[in-house]
Amino acid sequence: MAGFILRWICGALGLWLASKIVPGIHIRGVETLLLAALLLGLVNAFVRPVVVLLTLPLTLVSLGLFLLVINAAMFWLVSVFLSGFIVHGFFAALGGAIVTGLVSWFASGFIGAAGKFERLGARR
Repeated sequence: MAGFILRWICGALGLWLASKIVPGIHIRGVETLLLAALLLGLVNAFVRPVVVLLTLPLTLVSLGLFLLVINAAMFWLVSVFLSGFIVHGFFAALGGAIVTGLVSWFASGFIGAAGKFERLGARR
C-alpha cells in the first residue's frame, strides 16, 4: 500500500512539473492534481494496454514511436474527464506525457530500489 501511495505522489509531482514546464497545461488546485494523478494511473493501467494492443501494427511500423502518441492520448483523455485539468492541444499533451513519464520513471528507480532493500533486509 505504501508503494502505491508513493507512486501516486510521484505521478502527481510529474503532473505538477508538467504544468509548470509545458505551455498549454493548467491544473486548478491540489485536489485536481491528486485526482488527475490517480485517474492517469487508472487510465494507464486499464485503457492504455487495450489501445496499445489495437495499434500494435502501427507501433511496429513506426518502430515504437507511436507509443508517444498513445501516451499523449491517455494524457488528453484524463483532461476530458476532469474540468480543472486543462490540456490545450496535441503538443501540450505530448510534452506533458513526456515530462510526467520521465518523472515517474526516475522516481520509480528510487521506489523500486527501496522496495528491494526492504525485502533483502526482511530475509535476514
